[in-house]
Amino acid sequence: MRAQLDFLLREALAEITANHGPLDPGDLAPQIERTRDARHGDFTSNVAMRLAKKLSLKPRDLAADLIAALPDSPLVEATEIAGPGFINFRLIPGAYQEELRVILEDGPSYGCSETGAGHRIIVEYVSANPTGPLHVGHGRHAAYGASLANLLRATGHEVHEEYYVNDAGRQMDILAASVWLRYAQHLGHEVPFPGNCYQGGYVIEVAEALLREHGEELDGDLAALRQVFADNSADPEKQLDLTIAEIKSILGENGFAVVFDAALTSVLTDIKSDLEDFGVVPQHWYSERSLVDSGAIARTLDLLTTRKMLYTEDGAKWFRASDFGDEKDRVVVRENGATTYFASDIAYHFEKRERGFTHLLDVLGADHHGYIARVRAGLEAMGEQNECLEVRLVQFVTLYRGQQKMQMSTRSGEYVTLRQLREEVGNDAARFFYVSRSNDQHLDFDLELAKSHSNDNPVYYVQYAHARIASMLSRMQEENIVFDGAAGADLTRLTEPEEHGLMVALSRYPEQVHLAAVNRAPQQIAHYLRDTAAAFHACYNAHRVLVDDAQLRDARVSLALATQQVIRNGLTLLGVTAPTTM
Repeated sequence: MRAQLDFLLREALAEITANHGPLDPGDLAPQIERTRDARHGDFTSNVAMRLAKKLSLKPRDLAADLIAALPDSPLVEATEIAGPGFINFRLIPGAYQEELRVILEDGPSYGCSETGAGHRIIVEYVSANPTGPLHVGHGRHAAYGASLANLLRATGHEVHEEYYVNDAGRQMDILAASVWLRYAQHLGHEVPFPGNCYQGGYVIEVAEALLREHGEELDGDLAALRQVFADNSADPEKQLDLTIAEIKSILGENGFAVVFDAALTSVLTDIKSDLEDFGVVPQHWYSERSLVDSGAIARTLDLLTTRKMLYTEDGAKWFRASDFGDEKDRVVVRENGATTYFASDIAYHFEKRERGFTHLLDVLGADHHGYIARVRAGLEAMGEQNECLEVRLVQFVTLYRGQQKMQMSTRSGEYVTLRQLREEVGNDAARFFYVSRSNDQHLDFDLELAKSHSNDNPVYYVQYAHARIASMLSRMQEENIVFDGAAGADLTRLTEPEEHGLMVALSRYPEQVHLAAVNRAPQQIAHYLRDTAAAFHACYNAHRVLVDDAQLRDARVSLALATQQVIRNGLTLLGVTAPTTM
């Protein structure tokens, strides 16, 4: 409905433009909204007040000209000017009834549009370091990113989902060292296990698998390593770096690579399996190490050098990030010749552009706020528009079990994994709860509420509406009640206030999909589904559907089927199932 009114106003604006002068492309968006009071009609637009000054007209005069220029539409019963220049639209009495037919005809595609057609967008999300199982915080990233990708596809974007695997650098070396120390302990070596190594049971499992496959092949002389541990005065992190260096010396390059790859493969396999079970399946797992192998980092540094964006100081190469709005310049190559994480980051994003993506959408943790300016600076320095990068930050999750706040420190091993959460509350509750709050707000995840079968549990409440309709359809089959379909139903029989309220709620779904995609806000779909379920339950409780009057019964069944379709469509966008029994 809103889309049709938008089209009518655009046509009227085109005619006004021809008579009064050109408008900017952005001015052609009419900004049609639902009225807050039904006495003022169904929809309203402030376009006349917004453009009057540009067209040298009074707002009410422009509103009158626009109304006069509106094409005829069977949807609109009347238009009127209100207040300082609002244009109010009153729809024909049967507009909402006819929308039910559209819902049932379109089925799974109802609410979809082509507003994003022509845009190739890559959504990178989760991208947790493969140093341990995913925890409940990562789960929020997964649910948000996957729902966002669904919304963008529903609005016509060409979407590619990607997980960036940080399989290089210090954290991965710490994981490999942690695994080897557990391996050494299994061989009977008395070596301490530093508190800043990775502590989880998964480290022991990888070490045991390593022992089964390689036996004592990876053993060695630990005398020098014990001396490192004996220095109690050393800074713990520096001591850990010395530990890694000694383990590399013991194993040699090839031996350390065996441990490294075993740890990476085990953890990454677990992450992939966990996400797949959660309904999250990125199309590509992009290896950070491949940036070196493919020459992407070298190409990036060569381009920055050619464009005179690098300089050398204290033996390191620096990028002039401050020239592009960053707070300071950034090192891209250290004194020892090793490239930095920042060099990898900008190379990765430049490579995304080389792959032909028009828009780069990153879903990152809230602690990555400073990351945005520096990567945009890198892109701009290489000749790209920095606006091509969009970053959505996801705030932290606090998980409550009763009054106890759960810890999520990956190295300590004291955290609740995503898998544990899913096993306790189920995928549907986890997916719905994760996106029920805006990504830029902290989320308190209530385990007891997520598991409850009550109207206070939003996902249960919404799914119950879908299942309730399925139960009604089963009853119709059992009682041999014939329904010939909505096409022949007399939908004018839907005259009750609760029926009208439900029809209005259903008609809002395409708008909600559009707004949720534009605002990167899947929580709008979650809230909409809760409101629509409430409208259905109110209607269902107030008016019996399977009445003896066949015409009224068919109309109400049509309304129920349209409700079921919209709820199913919305839940699908959020990665939540629409059960037929509960």
